[in-house]
Amino acid sequence: MAEKKVSKTTEKEALTREALQSKLVDLKKEQMNQRFQLAAGQLPKTHVLRKTRCEIARVKTKLNAAK
Repeated sequence: MAEKKVSKTTEKEALTREALQSKLVDLKKEQMNQRFQLAAGQLPKTHVLRKTRCEIARVKTKLNAAK
């Protein structure tokens, strides 16, 4: 399990600034779709909202650290 965590960390560190920017845009679109689904009552797993929000924060942190 420790190996899995290390590979995820190095994978995110390897992303370029442009890749992080595009990932951030994709995550924000996904978050918007999830909010619409939640309002319509079509989102069965509400925990994905929090996971998406945390992932956005991780990407933003990486972008700010790269400055």
